[in-house]
Amino acid sequence: MKRQLKLVLSTIILFGLLSSSVPNGYPVVENNAFKIGEKLRYRISYGIIDAGEAVLEVKSTSKKGNGRELIHAVATGRSLGAFNSVFKVDDTYETFLDKKSMFPWYFVRRVDEGGYKIKQDYTFKHDIKKVYNGKGKSFKMPMGTQDMISSFYYARTLDYKNIKKGKVYDFPCFMDDELFTLKIKYVGDEIIHTRLGKFNCYKFVPVVQTGRLFKNEEDVNFWVTKDANKIPILVKAKIPVGYIKMHLVEWSGLKSSASSRVK
Repeated sequence: MKRQLKLVLSTIILFGLLSSSVPNGYPVVENNAFKIGEKLRYRISYGIIDAGEAVLEVKSTSKKGNGRELIHAVATGRSLGAFNSVFKVDDTYETFLDKKSMFPWYFVRRVDEGGYKIKQDYTFKHDIKKVYNGKGKSFKMPMGTQDMISSFYYARTLDYKNIKKGKVYDFPCFMDDELFTLKIKYVGDEIIHTRLGKFNCYKFVPVVQTGRLFKNEEDVNFWVTKDANKIPILVKAKIPVGYIKMHLVEWSGLKSSASSRVK
């Protein structure tokens, strides 16, 4: 159960589609989806019960990555109400994204879930295609490799206008000292009902890979707003005891209007 919840939340945050690179330099990514000051608040629910909350914020920073300007994105997660006595969660994830290329230079993870703790400090060196785990180990990686949080933001910069049903996207991601490829498939458009109203959305499912926890593509579904913001507004995942949902309940500081909302 614990491993499944961890993978669900990681997959939610990891939601991303395609990594690109330029042979003799860094990729240039046009960002029309988010800006400094954006804040997204999600609730994580079992049925009608809100078990947890996740908040993602985009901040400015003076920190540099190989001399390049960065964006500071912070994701926090915590348990709510009675779940604090059953399985208390207090998590913080930080990524420092390259402003022009939308890949990470630094990643920080502080997890405390029911007393189980994780401390990670990764340094990404895209110029030499290596990532250092802060514990004396380095790993080879392709340029453009993402982390758990950077993937969320990078995916929103992609152009979905001409997306075709059945299209599979993939990108390299580094997590828990492992480099792997996350694959996502677009399955069509849907109107989704949420606490914020109804929205026109793109729907995605993960492509099942050998050795991964979920056995069927329909075990996890993602819905992304069909507008310039491209916000993952709802994630639904099947677990042994039912379904867990992560749904957007509040936003502020959006770069564009929420034109996908159905009036």
